[in-house]
Amino acid sequence: MFMRMCWLLLLIAVVPSGRHSGLQAQTPAGATYVGSSVCKTCHSAIWERWKRTRMANVVTDPKLRPEVVIPDFSKPDPVRTFAIGDVAFVYGGKLKQRYFRKSGDDYFPLPATWDVTNRVWRPYSHTEQPTSQECDGCHSVNFDIRTKTVTEWNVGCERCHGPGSGHAGQPSRANIVNPARLDYIKANDVCIQCHSIGESALNPIEGRNYAWPVGFRPGMDLSKFWKLDDRHATGPDSGYFPDGTGSGNRMQGNDFVTSLMYTRGVKCFTCHDVHGTENNADLLRPSSVLCLQCHGPSSPNGPRAADLARHTHHAPGSTGGECVGCHMPKIQPTIADVKVHAHTFRFIAPATAQSVKMPDSCTACHTDKTTEWAASVLRTWPEFSPWRMNQ
Repeated sequence: MFMRMCWLLLLIAVVPSGRHSGLQAQTPAGATYVGSSVCKTCHSAIWERWKRTRMANVVTDPKLRPEVVIPDFSKPDPVRTFAIGDVAFVYGGKLKQRYFRKSGDDYFPLPATWDVTNRVWRPYSHTEQPTSQECDGCHSVNFDIRTKTVTEWNVGCERCHGPGSGHAGQPSRANIVNPARLDYIKANDVCIQCHSIGESALNPIEGRNYAWPVGFRPGMDLSKFWKLDDRHATGPDSGYFPDGTGSGNRMQGNDFVTSLMYTRGVKCFTCHDVHGTENNADLLRPSSVLCLQCHGPSSPNGPRAADLARHTHHAPGSTGGECVGCHMPKIQPTIADVKVHAHTFRFIAPATAQSVKMPDSCTACHTDKTTEWAASVLRTWPEFSPWRMNQ
């Protein structure tokens, strides 16, 4: 009964009703950007949480905050050919840390990246394109492609809520975009605008191509500003595995729009709180708890087993016993052998992976085993259909 009630509450929360889908707050005409510090006046608790997030600290000046630099630049390394004095901006720090140099009114990546997990320098070859075309539109608020100026660096409040001058002057629900009150497509687009791989739908813009949705603001139709990479492309330029799952980093949006979760109206912030939490990836709750709020042996959407251990065939509390281990396998490389979770929420069966030559959910964890081994083990689990296992 408890799981059924949780499922009904989720439907109420995420599936737009006729009344709720009409609540599309719009930014007033003429509104301008004011910066996140203005938001602190009324939203101090949220602001304090956000200020500690990676969103708020993705791009930093090492001269102002030297503590953000992870590797020891005093130790020589043949891969790293630049000094800390050459670094104008430091980017990231969870899985990798990248370094930008300033040239004229633009920034360019330096030719080495720090692998945080393995604690080694890695060569980085994409150093010719300026960050104004590749990165800055997502790592700032109100980046102007002509003047190359910003209201603020990092993912500030107005990146997701739109320009806030009208709201700051006269606070009202009617004059600010709140993604929680948008329909599920526009709500998810607030996150997909940056958490996806593609190109500006307006390219070329004054002779330049951009890898971020130039001109988009929350509440607008993202498809008019952004094109996801072609899922059906073949050959070395394809960014997808044969089943349509993204094969690279930052493809959460590319994956999610193909998922059953998305078509049922689930939003990114059904699981994540970008204002900051104590959990990995700013999840609302630990992943082992979060999924089971809607899924479980007694819920109408499964899993269909007497208990979770019999569904997972792994010990409770183990890595293999967590939902994300199978349904969000870590198969997308971000640097070297470090991988991130896919967001299709599809279990990638070993037999399927074997036939199309791609990673599967099982050997993403059982790295010492083969896909053939995983397929043979699954065929011994009586609750799995042999017809599906042989697909």
